[in-house]
Amino acid sequence: MRKGDTILFETPPAIAEFAAVGGKRESEGPLAARFDLLFEENTLGQETWEQSESQLQRHCLDLALQKANLAAAQLDLILAGDLENQCTASAYTLREVDVPFAGLYGACSTMAEALGLAACLAAAGFVGHAAAMTSSHFCAAERQFRTPLVYGGKRAPTAQWTATAAGCCILAGKGQGPFVKSVTFGRVRDYEIKDINNMGAAMAPAAAETILRHCADTKRTPGDFDAVFTGDLGIVGTRLLKEILEKEGLKLDNHQDCGLLLYDIDTQDVQAGGSGAGCSASVLCAHVLPALRAGKLKKVLFLSTGALMSQITFLQGESIPGVAHLVELASEKEGQA
Repeated sequence: MRKGDTILFETPPAIAEFAAVGGKRESEGPLAARFDLLFEENTLGQETWEQSESQLQRHCLDLALQKANLAAAQLDLILAGDLENQCTASAYTLREVDVPFAGLYGACSTMAEALGLAACLAAAGFVGHAAAMTSSHFCAAERQFRTPLVYGGKRAPTAQWTATAAGCCILAGKGQGPFVKSVTFGRVRDYEIKDINNMGAAMAPAAAETILRHCADTKRTPGDFDAVFTGDLGIVGTRLLKEILEKEGLKLDNHQDCGLLLYDIDTQDVQAGGSGAGCSASVLCAHVLPALRAGKLKKVLFLSTGALMSQITFLQGESIPGVAHLVELASEKEGQA
């Protein structure tokens, strides 16, 4: 069933299993104990940062499949993406996995995009099992979007730290859950932010837009949920999101940002918080989904937010569009979304 921009599932698909993998800085953060696998060095034994990110994804996929007691061949589709040009981290990972592959790019919004699309396919019966997976790598992203690490430039206070992390969910038409109750795919919004070191401000308006549309479609408010998780808005974007929603008459008292959960901003040098496609993906799989499965959370909204610039558009002086996709998650299948 569809209401406005929101797809509501009469039979909610299940997230059968999930896994989170991280790097060195993630191993020093507050969620470290909840990751399935952490690496003490970010090369993962590879020659390039790009190869390292592919290894990060492969470990994450393998762990999720092991936990689900599935072989890769039992997947009907893998939806995956990353921050590298042309989703090469995902493509290079999956060249060794003989499964149909749909590459996605929504920048840091990719995990919610992949999860939402996989849920639609599973609910419709087009796939028996599908994987939704995203990753990011600090060194690969810095080299691509900003400056090489050896440059040694000082980071702005509004800058965010790209997570070296990956998250993977295995979707199925039925299972123990947690469950995907509804999906609201976001619209691109551009508030003329041009500062590549202020992604939070660029993405916050899109997050506010998607939350407002979901609430209008479903006749609910954020207060109807245990928590609203956004993907890596950081300190600046979180503040702006709440300001925008308050002007629309919507309070967001139960908000948590994945970019502020992954790291301890008081003790770790991450400026305004975490970011990257692997940020919300890893927090989802290491923190949110386990809490839902354990019954500590009953129902939540999960939004991944993305800044849709490229290194070329930035150099051309273009502003930075943003998008945010929302997935409603619940610990129990019963009860219509």
